[in-house]
Amino acid sequence: MNTQTHACDGLAAIAQSVRSGAVTATARVEACLTRIEARGAELHAFNEVLASDARAAAARVDAAIQRGENPGSLAGVILAIKDNIATTIGHTTCSSRFLENYRSPFDATVIGRLQSQGAIVIGKTNLDEFAMGSSTENSAFGATRNPWDSSRVPGGSSGGSAAAVSASFCDAALGSDTGGSIRQPASLCGCVGFKPTYGRVSRYGLVAFGSSLDQIGPFARDVRGCAELFEAMAGRDPLDSTTADLEVPDCLTQLDEPLRGLRVGIPREYRSEANAPSVARVLEDAISAYQSLGATIVDVELPLTDIGISTYYVIAPAEASSNLARFDGIRYGKRAEMSAGDGLEELYAKSRSEGFGPEVQRRIMLGTYVLSSGYYDAYYNRALQVRRQIREEFDHAFTKCDVLLGPTSPIPAFEIGGKSDPWAMYLCDVYTVNTNIAGIPGISLNAGFAQEGGATLPIGMQLQAPAFSEALLLRAARMLEIARPPCYPA
Repeated sequence: MNTQTHACDGLAAIAQSVRSGAVTATARVEACLTRIEARGAELHAFNEVLASDARAAAARVDAAIQRGENPGSLAGVILAIKDNIATTIGHTTCSSRFLENYRSPFDATVIGRLQSQGAIVIGKTNLDEFAMGSSTENSAFGATRNPWDSSRVPGGSSGGSAAAVSASFCDAALGSDTGGSIRQPASLCGCVGFKPTYGRVSRYGLVAFGSSLDQIGPFARDVRGCAELFEAMAGRDPLDSTTADLEVPDCLTQLDEPLRGLRVGIPREYRSEANAPSVARVLEDAISAYQSLGATIVDVELPLTDIGISTYYVIAPAEASSNLARFDGIRYGKRAEMSAGDGLEELYAKSRSEGFGPEVQRRIMLGTYVLSSGYYDAYYNRALQVRRQIREEFDHAFTKCDVLLGPTSPIPAFEIGGKSDPWAMYLCDVYTVNTNIAGIPGISLNAGFAQEGGATLPIGMQLQAPAFSEALLLRAARMLEIARPPCYPA
C-alpha cells in the first residue's frame, strides 16, 4: 500500500477555498463521488450515497457565494454521517433490517448545526447493527472493509465513517462512541477520531444504544478538522436534557501552540503484555516524541482498566435492552407476517427475531438478564458502583498528569472473520470503554504503522483528559500530530 503524507490544514482551508472561488462546492462533491465510484463497492463504507442531495446542497452553497453571501465556516466541506444519526434526507437504518426502510421526519441537532455552516452530507455510512460491535461485520447489509487492506476490518461500530474518511470519500464524518466506537475504528483506519465529554454534544437524533454512555463525535484527517467540527456542533441543546449548560471552549486559537510543562501520564496497565509488539513499539515512540517536545512523562496506575470491559458489558446491554424495547413491529420498523392464532407476544417475538441480528439479540438478552428480578443488585447495581470507582480512579490519575497516553487498540486491524469469539472481540475495546464509563473526552490519532502479511496497517494512540477539557486534549493531540504527521492510502 502506497501512502501519502497529509498536510494538517483542517477543514477551514477547504471552506476558504470554496468561499474565495478557487474551487466550487459542486466540483468538490463530484470529486468525492468519483472516488466513491472507484472504490465504493470494494469497501462498502456507505449504506446509502446521497448523490442528488449532495449536488443540490453544493449548488445552494455556490449560489450563495455568487450572491456575495457567506455560506458558513464549513462551506463546501463534504461530510459522511453514521447511519444511526437521524437525517431527513435518505434513510436512517442503523444497519438493521428492522429499520431498513425507515426515513426520519427530523434531523439530529448536530446535522442542523453543521448544515447551517455550509457542510454538505454525501451519504450515510455503514456500522455494526445498532452500533453493537467492534468491526463493522455485524451490519445487516454486509461488512465494511479497511482502505489500507480490504481483507481486514475497519473497526467498529463506526467503521463506515472511519473508512470513508481514510479513503478520501469525504472530508470528515460523524460517528457515535459508546465504548470506543469512534476511537477504535479511527485507530484501525489511520484517521483522527474524537469523543467529546458526555453531555458536550447533543444526542438528539442519535438512535440510542447506551444512553448514559453514547456520544456523537467527529472523524477527520487531522486534529484541526476534528476541532473545527466539534466547535460547530457542540453546546447546550434544549432538545437534549443531558447536554451541559457550558460555554463551548475555543479549541482553535491556540491549537498549534505547544503546551508548556505538559504532564503526560502513562498508565502501567496500558503497557500490557497483551499488546501486539507493533503497538507496544508505537507507544514507546509516542512517549519519546512527547519527551522531545518538552513534556514530562509521569507513571500512573489505573487498576480497574481490565474490569472496565465487564462493567461495560453489564451497563451497556442493560440500557440497550431498555432502548430497543420500542422496536416492536407495530409503531414502526419491520413487522413479521402473522400466522393464524398468533397474538401480540408472537408478533413481538417474530418481528424481533427477524429484524435483529445475532449480536443485537445477544446483548438484549444479556441486558434483560442483568435487569431481571434477583440479578439486578448482583449485576447492574454492582456495575454502577464500579463505574463510580472507575471515575474516581481517573480523577486521581489527573491530579498527577494533564493527559493520559496509551494505545487505542491492543492490536492493528485484523482480518475479516478473524474473531468469531465474542469475548475476543470485546477485548479490542479494553482501552476505550472506561473513557465512556467515566464520561471523559478521548481522541485517537495515527502514530505509527505495523507491517503484517505484506500490508501496512496504521496504529493509533489514544489521549484522554479530564471532563470538559477538550481544548487541552486537542492541543496535546496536535503536539503528537506535529511530531508524527498523518499518512493516508495513496
